[in-house]
Amino acid sequence: MKTTESKKGFYSGITVIMPTYNQSFYIKAAISSLKAQNFNQFELIIINDGSTDDSDAVIQMLLNEVKDVRYLKNADNKGLGACLNKGIKLAKYGLIAYLPSDDIYYPNHLSTMYDALLGNIGAVASFSGIKYNYSDNSYFSRAAVSNGSQNDPPLQLVQVLHKKNDVRWKERREIVTDSLSLMFWKELKAKGDFVPTKLITAEWVSHAKQRHKLINEFYGGNIFIYKNHYGVRDKLRFLSAGGFSIDEHSAFAEVKGKDEKKASTNPLKILIVGELAYNADRIRALEDRGHKLYGLWIEKPYYYNTIGPIPFCNVEDIPYSGYKERINEIKPDVIYALLNNVAVDLAHEVLMSGLDIPFIWHFKEGPFFCREMGIWDKLADLYTKSDGQIYINEETKTWFSLFFSPERSKTMLLDGDLPSERYFKNRRSKKLSALDGEVHTVIPGRPFGLTPLDISVLSSQKIHIHLYGNHEKTYRNWLRDIPESAKRYLHLHPNCEASNWTAELSKYDAGWLHVSDSNNFGDLLRCEWPDLNYPARMNTLAAAGLPMIQRNNAVHTVASQNLTKCLGIGLFFSTYAELAEKLNDRNMISKMQNKCWAKRKVFSFEFHVDNLLIFFDEVITDHKNRTQTLPR
Repeated sequence: MKTTESKKGFYSGITVIMPTYNQSFYIKAAISSLKAQNFNQFELIIINDGSTDDSDAVIQMLLNEVKDVRYLKNADNKGLGACLNKGIKLAKYGLIAYLPSDDIYYPNHLSTMYDALLGNIGAVASFSGIKYNYSDNSYFSRAAVSNGSQNDPPLQLVQVLHKKNDVRWKERREIVTDSLSLMFWKELKAKGDFVPTKLITAEWVSHAKQRHKLINEFYGGNIFIYKNHYGVRDKLRFLSAGGFSIDEHSAFAEVKGKDEKKASTNPLKILIVGELAYNADRIRALEDRGHKLYGLWIEKPYYYNTIGPIPFCNVEDIPYSGYKERINEIKPDVIYALLNNVAVDLAHEVLMSGLDIPFIWHFKEGPFFCREMGIWDKLADLYTKSDGQIYINEETKTWFSLFFSPERSKTMLLDGDLPSERYFKNRRSKKLSALDGEVHTVIPGRPFGLTPLDISVLSSQKIHIHLYGNHEKTYRNWLRDIPESAKRYLHLHPNCEASNWTAELSKYDAGWLHVSDSNNFGDLLRCEWPDLNYPARMNTLAAAGLPMIQRNNAVHTVASQNLTKCLGIGLFFSTYAELAEKLNDRNMISKMQNKCWAKRKVFSFEFHVDNLLIFFDEVITDHKNRTQTLPR
C-alpha cells in the first residue's frame, strides 16, 4: 500500500556521495549532471581516494559550482567501501544517493527516485533504470538500457537512493568483489523493499577502467590488475563474479619471516621482468637468502599471471613509465625475465633497450601461442640474444634448438611453476581406500583430456574421481553430460589451497596429470605443447606424494612421462581396464606412493634455488668478462 512519508527534517534532502580515484577527465561531467537536477535540496560529499592524477586540481576548480559541498582526501587509496562508509557517516540528510565520478545523472534522476522512495511504505530504497555498456565501432554506436531490472545489469551505485541506517558497506579488509549485492544491497534489502522508478534517468558510463572491469575476469580483470591499479600491497580476500575466490591470507599463511641462516654472503640485486604465474611466492626463497628483489611487471596479466604489488615479499615495483632511468639508478646485478607468453613483449623491450645488465630468459609456455600471436620473432631474440636461457626441461631445450641458435650458450633446466617447499608438509592423511576398499583418484584443477564418457567408463571400473575447483560454473555443460549412473563416482570439491595440498590430497590413491594421446613418434618437430610441457598440477600431486596417472605414450616424446618414469612415480595406462587393474594392486600402489613421498622435494623451488643462484653468478661473471674484453 502506497503512502507518503514526511519530506521534512531527516528526509528533507539527499546526501550525494561521490567517490573518485584517478578520474580527473570524467568528474566535471558528473558534477555538471548533478547541478542540472530539478531536485535541489542536496549536499555533495566528494571523497578523493588517494588519486595520483590531476583529480585534486580539477576538483578544487569545481568546488564553487555546487552550493553545498564537502571535499575529503585520503592520503592513499582505501577502497570503495571505506569511502562510501565515510560519506554515509558524515551525511546530514537521511537519504543517500551515489554519483561515482565517472557516471552521469539525467535532470529528473534525484526527484523521481525521491518520490518513489518516500511514496511507498516499507521501502528502504528506490532505483532507476540506466543506460550502460555503450559500444562504438565500425558497424554501430549504441548503448544498452535497463528500465529498472535488479539483475540485468545488477544494481549499480548511480541508480540507487536509500535511507540512511546501520547497514555499512563491506570494506577492502573484509572482501574485494565486483558484486555490490555482497558489499551492501543484500543486507540493505533485509531492511525493506527496493522500489523501481521504471524510468531511465542515469548512465553507468562504460570505459576501460571501471572498477568491475578491473575485478571481473569476464572483462579481463583479476586480482593483480586490481591491486596494481589501486596500489594495494595488503593481502586480500578477492571474489570475482567471473572467476575464482582467492584468499591471500590463507594462501600465503605459510610465508613467515626471513631465514637468516640461509643469507648469502654476496647478495645480489635481482630485477624480475614480466610475471611470476602460479606459485609466485617461491621467489621469497631468493629474499630469504639476502638478495634484493625489484619488479617490472606486465600491465595486462591474466588471472594466473602474478604481478606486483606482491603481498608476500619485499619487492620494489618499478613503474613502466621511466623504467630505464630507474633501472640505471638501481644498477641491478642481473635481470631475470620470465615466464609465459604474455611476458614476451615486455621482456623483449627490456632486452633490446640497451641496458648493459646480464639478462636471463626463463620461459614456461607457450611457444605455439607466440607463433599465433605474431611475436615469434621477439621470442627468437629472447632466446638468441639473452646472456642465459632457462628451459623447463631437456625436451623443450632440444625443441627450441631446432629453431634458434643462442649467441651465448649459458643454459639451465628449471620448471617455471615450482612451488615453495613450505607447502610440502610432513604428515600424510589416512587413505579413503582404507576406509571403503574402493579406488579414489584426484584431479586438482581442470579435467584436462577426460570426457563425460571417460568418467562413465571409469565409474564402471569402480574408480572414484575427486575433482577440485570451481567447476559448477566453468564446467557446467561437461558435468551435465555425465550419466546419472556415473555420478556416484564423481565428487566435486572447492579449490584446495597450497597450504592444504598434503593433508587434503594425500588421502587419495593417485592423481591425474593431463590425459592426452601423443602422435609425434619421437619426432620433435611434430610435438605439440602437451608433449613438451610439465603441467602445473604435477607439483601439487608431488606435495601429496601421489603417483601420477597418464596415458602411456611410450613410443612418443612426452616430457612429463619421461620425468615421472625416470623417478618411478608415473602410473601409465592404455585402457581404463588396465588402469583399474593397476590401481587395485595395493602392494604396487603402496610402493609407488612411498617412492613419490621420498622424491617429492624435487618438485619444490627450494630444491633448485641454490643452483639457480649459481647460474646467476655464472651469467654475471661471463657478462663481466665479455664486456671487459670488448674493444673500446
